[in-house]
Amino acid sequence: MQINHIIKISVKRTNLIIKLFLIVAILTSCSKKESKFSDHQVFRYNEHSNITSLDPAFAKDQRNIWVVNQLYNGLVQLDDSLQVQPDIAKSWTISEDGKIYQFTLRNDVSFHKHKLFGKDSTRTVNATDFEYSFNRLLDKNVASPGGWVLQNVKDFKAGNDSVFTINLKQPFPPFLGLLAMKYCSVVPKEAVEYFGNTFRANPIGTGPFQFKLWVENTKLVLRKNPLFYEKDLQGNQLPYLEAVAVTFLPDKQSEFLQFIQGNIDFMKSLDASYKDDILKTNGTLKEKYVDKIKMQTGPYLNTEYLGIYLDGDNEYPTKSKLIRQAINYGFDREKMIKFLRNGIGIPATSGFIPKGLPSFNNQKGYSFQPQKAKALVEKYRKETGNNNPEITITTNSNYLDLCEFIQRELQNIGLKTNVDVIPPSTLRQGKASGKLPIFRASWIADYPDAENYVSLFYSKNFTPNGPNYTHFKNEKFDELYEKSIKEVDVKKRHQLYQKMDSIIISEAPVVPLYYDEVIRFTQKNIQNLGINPIDLLNLKRVRKE
Repeated sequence: MQINHIIKISVKRTNLIIKLFLIVAILTSCSKKESKFSDHQVFRYNEHSNITSLDPAFAKDQRNIWVVNQLYNGLVQLDDSLQVQPDIAKSWTISEDGKIYQFTLRNDVSFHKHKLFGKDSTRTVNATDFEYSFNRLLDKNVASPGGWVLQNVKDFKAGNDSVFTINLKQPFPPFLGLLAMKYCSVVPKEAVEYFGNTFRANPIGTGPFQFKLWVENTKLVLRKNPLFYEKDLQGNQLPYLEAVAVTFLPDKQSEFLQFIQGNIDFMKSLDASYKDDILKTNGTLKEKYVDKIKMQTGPYLNTEYLGIYLDGDNEYPTKSKLIRQAINYGFDREKMIKFLRNGIGIPATSGFIPKGLPSFNNQKGYSFQPQKAKALVEKYRKETGNNNPEITITTNSNYLDLCEFIQRELQNIGLKTNVDVIPPSTLRQGKASGKLPIFRASWIADYPDAENYVSLFYSKNFTPNGPNYTHFKNEKFDELYEKSIKEVDVKKRHQLYQKMDSIIISEAPVVPLYYDEVIRFTQKNIQNLGINPIDLLNLKRVRKE
């Protein structure tokens, strides 16, 4: 039995070596029609959480979104400042009532070459393709998680090859930002119908790179799209790179070692397994890496917080605003970020809406005031007769250090605090079902508008029918929210968002911890990678010197 086991392992390793050899051969060689290129024209990165689909209808997670962004285009796109820019739509108009959006399409955008398109091997994108793609997004048989993007759409149609019109049920000013999501990418009907369920692994889009090879759990290879329509300011065709190679090492420590050894060009985020090796506590690179790698940081549209369920047991301490405010005042966010996050992150001392959005509210939120926190706990004791208030924070293992830090700080203000660690899936279920009085959570924006954040507190969005996990309900807040989603004037809408954010801080249904930051590490020879508050990977302008 042991010999057979060894033989099986040997066969598996041999097969893996053969697969890797074939992949390397594809990357460093080419067909007769393609010119050879060297390693310095290949951008390499690792996706530790794997990729599940190359179909834009399933671009739900960052791992899928990043690759889909290289393969597909939509009507509009976002620049690094999160401003909506033309993409396949060269221009658009919006009716005075904010309900009708009419897009005029470019006539020089083609799908990636494929035998499905007949003699010419490709064809030009037209408005009917968007009509098909949007209908597919709504098709229950497809079961795309992105169908919600069109929930406020009454209808859409192709007027002719170059005009695509969308009618909304009611005005929704952030709608253009929604259309920039990868769910709304255009796909060719011929390919979807031909490949059926395997379209996820046989993508045909219009993006700067086209599909070459995917060995699941091993490697993904994309090649330069010679038909890509975009050019730089000097008239040079994009992209500059010849290929993109993605590996799938699941261990972040292994990924870090591969990066330090120069085997991959780019590494995202910061992991506890190596953060102390690469960064000082002030968030800068340690001396041994300064001359070897580059680091970029910037605001990220992600607020990390503790949510407080308000529909629970009336005797539970957090039903009282006194205790909720005491928790907010009772720990030092500055110290938490410095020592547990090595300075990466912005202490959430303003509001719930994160830095990086124009409507960020630089209000006076909760700072570390232990004496005030103690006084609030004491006032709670006198009003309720509960002399030993006790709370439990539920988290997963990734955030245990943060929650234990808060636990120690809250003990000092007289609030007994427990920390319960459960698996991520159980945490999600408990949060959605209202079984957890206090839960650690994060909210990452799907599109660049603060409606993302304030919608978490709108009373008609109670879970499980919406994202209001705290079951917060406030009439004034609801009134402002309903007014904001109809407000076309951008400045007025931002003011409404800020008023709602002030109500959240006052009523304290959440404990904002920090506004996350995008952090990117690259080799010294990588140019023009850029950085943005939604952490979207855009490789069309990247050079590898």
